[in-house]
Amino acid sequence: MQSADDFLHLLIARTARELSRAFDRSLAAAGGSLPTWRVLLALDGAEHRTQAELATAVGIRQPTLTHHLDGLERDGLVVRERDPSNRRAVQVSVTESGRQLFLRLRRIAAAFDGRLRAGLADDEVARLRGVLAQLEENAGPD
Repeated sequence: MQSADDFLHLLIARTARELSRAFDRSLAAAGGSLPTWRVLLALDGAEHRTQAELATAVGIRQPTLTHHLDGLERDGLVVRERDPSNRRAVQVSVTESGRQLFLRLRRIAAAFDGRLRAGLADDEVARLRGVLAQLEENAGPD
């Protein structure tokens, strides 16, 4: 009889869930969340992005992004403005408060990444990246 750990996809899903929870706790301690981090990270270095570009960059659907942006805008972290050259497009940019939060969250993310890499050599991290990329490819459509 196989246990849940015998199925690679279940082991990976459980590990991903635990890593995500731990990372979210770290972000929350600094006043952020995983969705906030992902949006601010996608906006980093960009003067502004349309909501459609941002949704693609973050990897979520536009209605879900709109929900997150509503909260970020309410908190004064981002602003949304209609694109003057295309009134259907909405551009998103980071406020100074959003930039300051991003910098705090980036430090948290770097520290968390350091915790995950503890005891791993660079070649092991590179191999892990390769294995994960192969698993993602294997899980794709036939």
